[in-house]
Amino acid sequence: MTRSEGGPPAASSASPPWKKLAWLPDAFAVCRLPPGVAVPVFPARSFLYSVTRTDRELSIVCEEAFAPEGAAVESRWRALRLEGPIPFSMTGVLAALSAPLARAGLPIFVVSTYDTDYLLVRGEDAEAARAALEKDGFTFEP
Repeated sequence: MTRSEGGPPAASSASPPWKKLAWLPDAFAVCRLPPGVAVPVFPARSFLYSVTRTDRELSIVCEEAFAPEGAAVESRWRALRLEGPIPFSMTGVLAALSAPLARAGLPIFVVSTYDTDYLLVRGEDAEAARAALEKDGFTFEP
């Protein structure tokens, strides 16, 4: 995916969609299960549910209340949704989004979908993340 490569997209006088963010409600968990286990069943209605299977693990991002039993769980993450859709030809979006957070010393976890990107920050870092992103020109939906 080319959206994470290169420099930030060109700025314009209006705030471009990729600079608009929205907090998702609820706390999220980042979970790890062994590679061969079945994918747990989750409710059909969820703000964010992502499953990635590799030969080494099964990673799941889900609302904290649905973290699977027996998984290694990192809890209390907050999720930001980037206004989308973001064209596949656009480069530097994740670099522009993650750079102010890296400068602020804030760890992140990223989930990309066909239409957009979701950035997770630890719950205790949510206000610092918001301040760092706003300082870099990002705006937040109410």
